[in-house]
Amino acid sequence: MKVIAFNGSPRKDGNTNHLLKTALESLEQHGIETELIWLGTEPLAGCIACYRCIKEKNGRCAQEDIINDYFQKMQAADGIILGSPTYFADLTTNMKALIERCGMISRANGDLLKRKAGAAVVAVRRCGAYHVFSSLNAFFLIGQMIVVGSSYWNMGRGKGPGEVKDDQEGIKTMQDLGTNMAWLLEKTVSRT
Repeated sequence: MKVIAFNGSPRKDGNTNHLLKTALESLEQHGIETELIWLGTEPLAGCIACYRCIKEKNGRCAQEDIINDYFQKMQAADGIILGSPTYFADLTTNMKALIERCGMISRANGDLLKRKAGAAVVAVRRCGAYHVFSSLNAFFLIGQMIVVGSSYWNMGRGKGPGEVKDDQEGIKTMQDLGTNMAWLLEKTVSRT
């Protein structure tokens, strides 16, 4: 079994990264392989509504870039975790581009991510995180994925890089999220 996580923060080693790593460490403790991908600081283009993915039905976006590689990784994984910091009460533009395009590819090809486990992770300084959480979960829900919850909303608080480590409840929430996703995958993924 494998879970792939995407860090949508422009800070490679910031609070979002720490929250994601905490959840992934919990998954690894349950014997699940993990991979963490940083979306980086180079702008990713959003969906341009060309609908070639619908016409061609080849499991790819017509915009030939790294998003197609990311989508293949999503398809190969049993679980997907998307993480974003809170920017003006919303997710980052690179994360938005990822969910727009991967969501379109999946839907255009018969919901290719259907019944995979999905979880949103949000880093926040003070407020606005619930909107980010909702936006990320909408990707999972429209794709007929199974949304994994935790012991609280999947959020951690911190301003400067690394400050989220002081949010004990947020850290426990990420640990519980990893445990819950591991449990779900153990119950649902075929062991052939």
